[in-house]
Amino acid sequence: MRSKYCGNLGIKHIDSEVQLCGWVDRCRDHGGVIFIDLRDSSGTIQITVDPEQGSALFKTAESLKNETVIQIVGTVRSRPAESINNKLKTGEIEISAKCLKILNPILSNLPFTISIHDEEPLKEELRLKYRYLDLRRERMSKNLKLRHKTIQTARNFLENEGFIEVETPILTRSTPEGARDFLVPSRVCEGEWFALPQSPQIFKQLLMVGGIERYYQIARCFRDEDLRSDRQPEFTQLDMEMSFMNQEEILDLNERLIASIWKTAKGIDLQLPFPRISWEECMNSYGTDRPDTRYGMKLQNVSSIIKEIGFKVFSNAVKSGGSVKCITIKGGNQTISNVRIKPGGDVFNEAAKAGAKGLAFIRVRDNNEIDTIGAIKDNLNNSQKIELLQKAKANPGDLILFGAGETEIVNKTLDRIRQYLAKELGLIPLDKESEVWNFLWVIDFPMFEFNKEENRLEAIHHPFCAPNESDLGANTKSWGDKLPKSRAQAYDLVLNGLELGGGSLRIHNPNLQKEVLKTIGLSENESSEQFGFLIEALKMGAPPHGGLAFGLDRIIMLLSGEDSIRDTIAFPKTQQARCLMAQAPNNVSDKQLKELHIASTWTNDE
Repeated sequence: MRSKYCGNLGIKHIDSEVQLCGWVDRCRDHGGVIFIDLRDSSGTIQITVDPEQGSALFKTAESLKNETVIQIVGTVRSRPAESINNKLKTGEIEISAKCLKILNPILSNLPFTISIHDEEPLKEELRLKYRYLDLRRERMSKNLKLRHKTIQTARNFLENEGFIEVETPILTRSTPEGARDFLVPSRVCEGEWFALPQSPQIFKQLLMVGGIERYYQIARCFRDEDLRSDRQPEFTQLDMEMSFMNQEEILDLNERLIASIWKTAKGIDLQLPFPRISWEECMNSYGTDRPDTRYGMKLQNVSSIIKEIGFKVFSNAVKSGGSVKCITIKGGNQTISNVRIKPGGDVFNEAAKAGAKGLAFIRVRDNNEIDTIGAIKDNLNNSQKIELLQKAKANPGDLILFGAGETEIVNKTLDRIRQYLAKELGLIPLDKESEVWNFLWVIDFPMFEFNKEENRLEAIHHPFCAPNESDLGANTKSWGDKLPKSRAQAYDLVLNGLELGGGSLRIHNPNLQKEVLKTIGLSENESSEQFGFLIEALKMGAPPHGGLAFGLDRIIMLLSGEDSIRDTIAFPKTQQARCLMAQAPNNVSDKQLKELHIASTWTNDE
């Protein structure tokens, strides 16, 4: 139906006859000559329709509405110098139409403008309802092409490294660890259920047992969890697993993979290797395990300095097993007023959202004199004041904000305020020319954390992470005692405060795997029922192996400069986990439910 794509034409095609297909981006009548901007997936080109070519052709052109699907035959020619459009790749040429055919007219009003000349802001609900129209717009078209290019680059890199792509099951079994599963009832196995995979974790480990050695997959994953801008109920992972590689080898390979993607997508040469930082240092210095290192304002633990100063808010926090930490805002005396820090102020409100009851503060004046509201100043002697200012790295004009209480809450509070103020104070470059890509490996995570609600330990990543060998020791009889305090051979890749992905070396010893499952509270019977097939496989020559998975949607979001992964996915869900276009989820018939041996207990209380 066509001989060329619109966006691929250039001055080398002048005097050539071409046949093009696409959508009418816009149509203009200028003094008897009609100009049509014709758009296809490759770009846009100007078509001119002259009355001299015939009244029938001209009449058809006059009737065109935006987004009409047409086919044209014409000759490529140079544009007059005064009408060259440098904003278009094809701006030096145009097509003189000889024939124009309407392939499909517009039969209803468009809900919004699609033209490349009118990329107006739209409500997301409208864009998602008419997603098939939104995909024609330049923004979404560019994002999906970027997604394709990124996946293509990853595939080429991994296959050159000896990886092969293997698909793993979508219908699998439900397991208790991790987020909430999406469940699928089985018609043929009455009363039993499949689960959609949260990741291909166990299957890719079994591929290693099967001798595949280097696996990858563009894997569809599903989690029934609360949504936000960087979460979807169904998402895509760049998933991989490899045998006979240690942690440093895995990190090196994945750094080169990420560097290859950034070079292809952005033309940027990333500096390798990426920095490594332990989980403990992350929490101490940033209050989070996914820190944004583009700016300073690190957390400083000042518990030892002020635990005995007589200020009860501080001393009680330390005595009860918590801590007192602070961050220093350079020049904060001029930019942050007392009103903002007190109850009702925006800075106070950010602290409250993290669970804090309030914020203490010190303003550093000339000659390092300190000024505050409350009892801090009165209870600090001169040596304590000097030590505190040195620890906080504070100078005249700076503002010091304190968090005191349970360490977890203090970390969350100061991390949240740190991010909030960094945006306000312009510490994060916003223009594209000044983009900073601060990649960071976070390593040496704890194996477990305590779940207060269930009164048990649970795996921070998942229960298949291998513990640090030096923490565990060679004595297998002491594993049960040492595991709860062991570090995992796990690693997360963080970029500018967002986790891109993570992984670990896996447990390949069946006895150690059973001990880890026991540590998270599973009985021997429960372990056998839920993970017996994995443990059995580990007994049959499982190689040392490890892996990693990147959130592909999140990577594309960062590469494209979008704020939401929904703008990197062709057909995403809303934050209420709905597809506005297909109106899913929706009701099903009683007959369908009966065939599946299930009944709904839901009632509409409204």
